[in-house]
Amino acid sequence: MSAPQPDRDALADERVSDEWRAYRARVDLDEYATRWDRMAAEGHDVHGEADLVMRFEPDRVLDAGCGAGRVAIELARRGVDVVGVDLDPDLLDRARRRAPALNWIRADLAELDIERTFDVVVAAGNVLPFVRPDRRAAAVAGAARHLGAGGLLVVGATLAPGWPTVEDHDRWCVAAGLELVDRHATWSGDAFAHGSDYVVHVHRRP
Repeated sequence: MSAPQPDRDALADERVSDEWRAYRARVDLDEYATRWDRMAAEGHDVHGEADLVMRFEPDRVLDAGCGAGRVAIELARRGVDVVGVDLDPDLLDRARRRAPALNWIRADLAELDIERTFDVVVAAGNVLPFVRPDRRAAAVAGAARHLGAGGLLVVGATLAPGWPTVEDHDRWCVAAGLELVDRHATWSGDAFAHGSDYVVHVHRRP
């Protein structure tokens, strides 16, 4: 059985990382987009990211690296004014089909400028690790530019060799003018500890 192919030449964009190209070469996007629906139908809680974001009672949220739109769509269902941004047009096509009334924008986080600020910018699903390594600091800065005073940047990622470390992320956030508020090991809010293989960072714009 051959590996699923990208729908078009989306991966020719020079801003896309080699790791994302490799991931896309082996992933069926329609399966990726519907897998969460199946899990929800089986009784699994698939909205941990939205649950955590809603603890901050935001009115406006930017879903940075929104993919097929799962998190943004759930936040909108809960009454949040949400915008989804992603560089991959194939994933954005699926997000638009699932929720055509929402605002979906194709953009690179490192260059992001949509002339709005938000209460929370959330990046779930290993968004930063899949950013090209030399553009990760700029991606954090791009997200931070869209936070109002007191706004929160919430970023979840697997801690794996070659991927951003906790120290990397803190350094990029400090450079972007953000301060650490909290750190979790899961979207459920479990305490982060040395040896955790996943992290959810919460940083604030003062």
